[in-house]
Amino acid sequence: MYAVIETGGKQYRVAPGDTIRIEKIDSPEGGEVEFLNVLMLVADDGIAVGAPSVEGATVKGKVVEQGRDKKIVVFKYKNKSRQSRRTQGHRQPFTSVRIETILF
Repeated sequence: MYAVIETGGKQYRVAPGDTIRIEKIDSPEGGEVEFLNVLMLVADDGIAVGAPSVEGATVKGKVVEQGRDKKIVVFKYKNKSRQSRRTQGHRQPFTSVRIETILF
């Protein structure tokens, strides 16, 4: 059994026991998370596709970690002009969630 959920503007294929890294959500480590926007559900007895989401389906998980990703360097400059150069770093915050149950 697996499901396709949407959170943070992205879609994830999840199954019980999976650990996914999603956009940061406000929940403490060890807290419960419930995803109501289930786009598709595949079980032993068939497939349920939502329009836009499957009615009555929820995916529950537990927050494992709140963190920040590795640093990426953003370098902007204008060609043939030494006056405009800019270096900047960015670390994207994330939340790791362990999927526990898929309810339908």
